[in-house]
Amino acid sequence: MTPLYDRDGWIWLDGEWLPWRDATTHLLTHSLHYGMGCFEGVRAYSGASGTHLFRAQAHTRRLVESAHILDIPLSFDSEALIEAQRQCLVRNELEDAYLKPTIFLGAEGLGLRAKGLTTHVMVAAWDLGAYITPQAALVGLRAITASWSRHHVNVTACRSKTNGNYVNSMMALNSAVKAGFDETVMLDTEGYVAEASAANIFLLRDGVLHTPPTTSCLQGITRDSVIQLARDVLGTEVVERRITRDELYTADEAFVTGTAAEILPLRELDGRHIGALKGAPAPTERVAADSFTARIQALYQRVTRGDLGDDLKAYASWLTPAG
Repeated sequence: MTPLYDRDGWIWLDGEWLPWRDATTHLLTHSLHYGMGCFEGVRAYSGASGTHLFRAQAHTRRLVESAHILDIPLSFDSEALIEAQRQCLVRNELEDAYLKPTIFLGAEGLGLRAKGLTTHVMVAAWDLGAYITPQAALVGLRAITASWSRHHVNVTACRSKTNGNYVNSMMALNSAVKAGFDETVMLDTEGYVAEASAANIFLLRDGVLHTPPTTSCLQGITRDSVIQLARDVLGTEVVERRITRDELYTADEAFVTGTAAEILPLRELDGRHIGALKGAPAPTERVAADSFTARIQALYQRVTRGDLGDDLKAYASWLTPAG
């Protein structure tokens, strides 16, 4: 796999387009040392009507809000940031891509009291490739409950998609992967289910979809998309509430959602086969085509690819054409 730094292409930095290999920053950049910055992960998809960004307005709003929460001044408005994302696809000749708009602080000084720091904003895009193995995506993820708790709202700014917050997620996921699992489920500091390492969590029980409230997890864009599609298209009741880990053990179905992950079945947690009590397929078999998870996956794939029939035309505003 070609390293990310060794590529041809263009990266947008502070309003200018730089050749990919020239888009560098100083070793004493403040955000590198303290994690003070914020970012988004945005997906672009190709479809019958061309390439488009998926929910660019929602992602960009969250990016701007994240900077505001961190008290980082920003000189670019949402329109300029969205246009940079659109042009990033065109300049790099990308159709299906992952974009990472990022806001970070410069190298004018270090320390917690550093003053006069410059705000920098960049947008890069590349072909993400497979998020996880095709087999795991088809049959579902094996997960283990993390020993690391998810951040508390009075420990850090949980509503902000802050760079430094992801050390917490990486430590939890690294422990799970070393133990032979695909993913981890993180609990909040009171022991309730929060989210996966970088994805939101849903469970289905008796036809009702449940998910933790955003006081316990990041306000995910894919999470919001699933809630709207489930309620409005599938007619499914969705409840946002606190969830215990044993509710996942006994759920009829469970899945995780995220921009990179999209929608992935969660088939096992802490050695328990989720859905076993309702006769779900064995963990080595593909998720049933008539399951709720498969149905919401199919809807999500249609809307991200711009396959908007009469049942999905209300979601046309989620697509922003490239170029």
